[in-house]
Amino acid sequence: MRSFFREFSHRHGLGVALFVGTGVLFWIIVLIVLPQISMLDVSFRHSLPRSEIGGPKDVHTLANYSYFLFGNGSGLNRLDIGVLVKTLIAAVFVTLIDIVICYPIAFILAHSATGVGARLMVIGLIVPFWINEILRAFAFRVLFGATGVINGVGQALGLWSAPVDFIRADVALYAGLAYAYVLLMVFSIYNAVETLDRNQIEAARDMGASWWRVHWRVVLPVAKPGIASGATMVFMLTAGALAAPQILGGPSNLWFTQLIYQWFNDAGDWQRGSAYATILLVVCLVFVFLMMRVFRVSIGAIGR
Repeated sequence: MRSFFREFSHRHGLGVALFVGTGVLFWIIVLIVLPQISMLDVSFRHSLPRSEIGGPKDVHTLANYSYFLFGNGSGLNRLDIGVLVKTLIAAVFVTLIDIVICYPIAFILAHSATGVGARLMVIGLIVPFWINEILRAFAFRVLFGATGVINGVGQALGLWSAPVDFIRADVALYAGLAYAYVLLMVFSIYNAVETLDRNQIEAARDMGASWWRVHWRVVLPVAKPGIASGATMVFMLTAGALAAPQILGGPSNLWFTQLIYQWFNDAGDWQRGSAYATILLVVCLVFVFLMMRVFRVSIGAIGR
């Protein structure tokens, strides 16, 4: 770290190095580490009236975590555990959708599109995100609603006779979440694929390799860190999403972040809400590190 700071200050000047270093430390310590430590401490506390906070009853306990596992003590808390598992599965599904959609876009942007075409692609990706996330979510609700555009076109073409309930089937939710984080995946993969020498692709084609084999043996090994980086961000943000599940989720759909919201705001139990938030964070981190181990991707490769 010291050598990096010395090299950075030599290249950009001591003032810039101090400004960037102070900003990064402030961001990490004040806005990330300290709030997480505070939330972790609160999660091990009892929910007490304000007058009893700091008194003899204000001690550490595992009751909030025990409630997540066993509820009120009558067996496993299948509802909350099931909601967490469903949230993780949905986050994985959304991540896979983004990988499938964004990989060809990133490859074309890096190695096929040039000039005006490349600029138009970038503008087409960025401009829709000038609109607020909440407004985009409501737009998807209108798009997939019973009287929305998709149902209207489908019925007009005779594909189905009655409106399809895309909201209840969670189609609108998955589509909205996949769209919300598409930029993170596209530019993460683009950043990795751009470093690939075009001559390697042409050499593989000259040796008779099919396009599928070229991507599998030449492009994907180079793109893997970018895919891992984008997948990590999309998975974590999808699992922690709140606005989209609230707006686009069906009446029987419940996201784990909605449980956290209910404990904090509806029940006023910040201790149990903090415990549930900590559980979501830890489970997501464990899952991400496990997937990195399975696909043999290091943190250093993701951070390039």
